[in-house]
Amino acid sequence: MEIDFVKAALLFAAGVASGWINVMAGGGSILAVPVMVFLGLPGPVANGTNRIGIIAQNIAAVTGFFRKGFSDFKLSASLAACAAAGAFFGANVGVRLDGVWFERTLALIMVGVLIIMMTGAGQKAVPAGGKAKNLILGHILFIGAGFWGGFIQIGVGFIMMPILNRVMGLDLVRTNMHKVFVALIFSLVALTVFAAQVDIEWGLGIALGLGYALGGWLGAGSTVSRGEALIKKVFYLALAAMAVKLLFF
Repeated sequence: MEIDFVKAALLFAAGVASGWINVMAGGGSILAVPVMVFLGLPGPVANGTNRIGIIAQNIAAVTGFFRKGFSDFKLSASLAACAAAGAFFGANVGVRLDGVWFERTLALIMVGVLIIMMTGAGQKAVPAGGKAKNLILGHILFIGAGFWGGFIQIGVGFIMMPILNRVMGLDLVRTNMHKVFVALIFSLVALTVFAAQVDIEWGLGIALGLGYALGGWLGAGSTVSRGEALIKKVFYLALAAMAVKLLFF
């Protein structure tokens, strides 16, 4: 396996930034995937190779949350099982699709989520007796989130966060705690599908993964130490920048 060390260094740097943004909010892959395409990787190969970084990032992030006393593996595992089922089908679509239409669709989704989060639409207390219903609905919605994660990955955090925060009523620190565990599991499923059908760039993926892991570890620390205020700021900025990038560039 021959590695271009200049490309590897670029991807490591992109991975650090992407991993931190992904754990804090989401959308970090919008940095990593275009860098790989710029370096000459075909879209499906870049899409698949990016999963190596996502897996490394989320192993580091899950470990970081656990060491700081944040874990709920029972709920994380049940959500991950739903997302993994969706990811299998999403990856089988994503491995065949290349072009710009999925980017435009993603941008519109991002704008919608930004409006919901900034206006507080749907943010209300869970009524008595409604918690179980919201828990079930959250699991159902995670099948769709997993499909998107398997399909393209970019922006899946923006889909998972409102489900965990708005639908299931979790605070943003625990939202991110569950998000990174779920993303770890469905990314393993997606990588398996991509690896079976395209030529993954494993050497560059490892360099990207090391950067993602460092960024994910730093992101987990920032989430716990600085709390919801910082998460919201990063979330809004990343979401707006991502939508503009996809719609106009």
